[in-house]
Amino acid sequence: MQYQKLGSTEINVSRICFGSLTISPLQANLNEEEGARLLRYAFEKGINFIDTAKLYRNYNYIRRALKGWHKPVVIASKSYDYTYEGMKKSLDEARLALNRDIIDIFMLHEQESDLTLKGHRPALEYLIKAKSQGIIRAVGVSTHTVKLVDILAESSEIDVIHPIVNIKGLGLLDGNADDMLMALRKAHKNGKGIYGMKALGGGNLVLQAREAIEYVFSIKELHSVALGCRIKEELDFNLAILEKREPEDATKDALVHVKRRLLIEEWCQGCGACVDKCPGKLLRIEDGHAVLASKGCLFCGYCAAVCPQFAIKVV
Repeated sequence: MQYQKLGSTEINVSRICFGSLTISPLQANLNEEEGARLLRYAFEKGINFIDTAKLYRNYNYIRRALKGWHKPVVIASKSYDYTYEGMKKSLDEARLALNRDIIDIFMLHEQESDLTLKGHRPALEYLIKAKSQGIIRAVGVSTHTVKLVDILAESSEIDVIHPIVNIKGLGLLDGNADDMLMALRKAHKNGKGIYGMKALGGGNLVLQAREAIEYVFSIKELHSVALGCRIKEELDFNLAILEKREPEDATKDALVHVKRRLLIEEWCQGCGACVDKCPGKLLRIEDGHAVLASKGCLFCGYCAAVCPQFAIKVV
């Protein structure tokens, strides 16, 4: 496993971060034992970095996986809280649920602009205080916009940035993949710790997974990349790509048989862009919400590419 220091922090992380949303009740919904077993397998392969969030409801998986594990593991979590007291409560909950006095990285979850940052200022003030008290080691922000990465690159208060980075720019609310690369270069030059998310565009790039994962690993400005998996073979595949070797046949065969589904999030606004784009004409709008009306989805990702809310994912 390769490791890098996360920007100007003193936190050393593996190039692969275990993106735990995939195993959570929101997606694959593995039971606690299954999720902990997969996490422990990742630790054994040298992965020392986990991305989670209050929203994911999977702290119990991580706590179970860490029980009896004696090597350092870096945990990054995040919360949508916008008040000082709300963020304090969320951090206290994480510390208790994970059985940790210190959470390595705590972030404002999914910020879009300087305006949303201003709206979350009280929560950010608490995280800055928590860092000064040694309760967290770094303050971060996750975002789906290029503009905010550019803004955060110049912020003296933010240590870690967690942006969407993928070969197609899927999920970005502004700009494209090349625009994001430019913003990442600026942030990296200014000493920010950067770890990417959505390398497979919310699962919509599974048909070109190898190319998509090679792309994010080629970006030197990314200290780590959060990659989700539900079976160990997916993790083995990612490791092989990182190590620039051919995945074993058994690994590739297992991935072919992974059952996937199209997830349309509850925040879908029913704009109909996905319906028009679907080459199989499998989507339609019902009660103001997109639904998969027929079988035969190929998970091509065309629908996600045109969704302005990034509400469509393959899980």
